Amino acid sequence: MEEVKVKKINVVYLLSYIFVPILVCAICFWLSAEFFPKGNMAVVLLMGPSIISILWWIFGGRTIYKQRQKKLEKELNETGFERNHTFYGDGCTVVVDVTHGKIAMAFFWNPFQNFILPASRITKTWVDDGKSGIGIMEGSGRVSFLFNVDNVKIRVNTFTSNTRWRMDSEYILTGISKADMMVNVLEEARSKGK
Repeated sequence: MEEVKVKKINVVYLLSYIFVPILVCAICFWLSAEFFPKGNMAVVLLMGPSIISILWWIFGGRTIYKQRQKKLEKELNETGFERNHTFYGDGCTVVVDVTHGKIAMAFFWNPFQNFILPASRITKTWVDDGKSGIGIMEGSGRVSFLFNVDNVKIRVNTFTSNTRWRMDSEYILTGISKADMMVNVLEEARSKGK
């Protein structure tokens, strides 16, 4: 597992996640128009796949991702991976074993492949406070920690909002504190992994 190159996105999964429900709806709409222009079957063919598709887009990916997180944790426990720090981001889970200098990752858009690798493969770590604007407009809507592994930039959000918050806001300061902590943990694991 340690030689595998990190891949954040499984393109086949991503395209299937988006387009398979659309294709199923289109086929059902065509069947309804062609063979069942009126009646109960038309309603079933029009409404059923549409509702299932919406439910899939809302809950399907999250459910798969949560199950894969649990599988990763179980796999780590079985292999003796010491989980010193675990950060559950919205699109990426990062687990750090500082003692043995290892990291493990699971990605939302690549849920069927977990990555367990030496932290020495991390080439750079940093915090992005998302600060933008000038004067009274200065603020941020996203704080994250980032790191490069195998020339792949991985961003894990510690705070996100659709509103811009002042840089002295408790939300921003907490996000920065979490990001700083994770960068320090990754650097410590990286130094032990060498």
